[in-house]
Amino acid sequence: MAAHPVDEKLPALKMATTGLQHVAAMYAGVVAPPLIVGAAIGLTGTELTFLTGACLFTAGLATFLQTLGIWKIGARLPFVNGVTFAGVAPMTAIVASTDDKSDALPIIFGAVIVAGLLGFLAAPFFSKAIRFFPPVVTGTVITLIGVSLLPVAFGWAQGPSPTAKDYGSTTNLTLAAITLVVVLLLRRFTRGFVKQIAVLLGLIAGTLIAIPFGVTDFSPVAGADIVGFPTPFHFGAPQFQLAAILSLCVVMVVSMTESTADMLALGEIVDRPADEKTIAAGLRADTLGSALSPLFNGFMCSAFAQNIGLVAMTRIRSRFVVATGGAFLVLMGLCPVAASLIAVVPRPVLGGAGVVLFGSVAASGIQTLVRAGLDRDNNVLIVAVSLAVGIIPITEPEFYHAFPETAKIVLDSGISTGCVMAVLLNLVFNHIGKGREAHDVTHPMEAGEEIAAVH
Repeated sequence: MAAHPVDEKLPALKMATTGLQHVAAMYAGVVAPPLIVGAAIGLTGTELTFLTGACLFTAGLATFLQTLGIWKIGARLPFVNGVTFAGVAPMTAIVASTDDKSDALPIIFGAVIVAGLLGFLAAPFFSKAIRFFPPVVTGTVITLIGVSLLPVAFGWAQGPSPTAKDYGSTTNLTLAAITLVVVLLLRRFTRGFVKQIAVLLGLIAGTLIAIPFGVTDFSPVAGADIVGFPTPFHFGAPQFQLAAILSLCVVMVVSMTESTADMLALGEIVDRPADEKTIAAGLRADTLGSALSPLFNGFMCSAFAQNIGLVAMTRIRSRFVVATGGAFLVLMGLCPVAASLIAVVPRPVLGGAGVVLFGSVAASGIQTLVRAGLDRDNNVLIVAVSLAVGIIPITEPEFYHAFPETAKIVLDSGISTGCVMAVLLNLVFNHIGKGREAHDVTHPMEAGEEIAAVH
């Protein structure tokens, strides 16, 4: 009996090239969070290179857990795992509220460990509670993730530091615009592998163009070792603070919600529908990978939605292809020179690419909302209020200035507050109370579900 396409092992060369393609599709997404958090802390170029390499290394380990699996851990689907965007805003909030910045990473790592372990224990129960996280909730959260990160891209476009003389200069903004145009042209006029790595090629082109302007700094590469290993707890032993733990526990719920939606969608694409058992196993891989990640100086891990699109486009459904991509991530994490290359890219160039990267996340959320049945008044209210609450920290950063610092760690994250609001409103409007008409109840997302089916 022939193996299912998900379990098929391809020839070595095809396995390697298609695995690299998955890495290319998600590379920028993996290195963006450590860049954001590292910049907020004020890490040196060498430290930033180390943190980036650690995140690549742990992304590879998490991908192994998800694709190959052990015991009841791992969905055993072609999932690429990496640092989740959802944790960036709360982590930067933790950094901002920490007086001694050298304690910021240990506090974050401690919170990630606790959130990961609690998520691992909750995975089987969470898979049963999927009906409380329909498209109207997941779509709102994913949209907020993209919207919350767009200001980061705009900040990058202006320069590395607001205190720099050239911050917001015409040169910086022009470099960002050129990078954005290159990415758009590649996406419009190329196809196949080149189209998939348009963001990476845009970063390379923008970096080369920036050299004559004296913006490109090659010192991180010069100071990086060819071979290295992410020393356990390099930035210090984990510290456990309640407010930070609560904040990242909310992020874990967001991450588990997004991963559940991704598993449902990917299961349909590869013709192996994700049932409750598969979802529970996949969530265990996400949460265990997150709990182990801080040991090697990495952040919370989650499935990468952009790679699901790659599976759908190429129709290569083998989980071993993605596992090969995970091996490349591990190798890159063990080679500081490779990891340092991203540190060479000027911030304005990253900003131009970030507009596409973060905007695509928001667009993915909007696509999910389309399937949520927004013709229903209840769902429109849920999305409207949740988005409004989630956007508060972006448009009015001092809105919660009168609240205690511990509360502000959660409140200053629009993703966290927007997620909590969406879940609560969905419960109030679509689950609690009697006399609801059947068609008013918002159902869980069914991957591949068409709008007509919702109606």
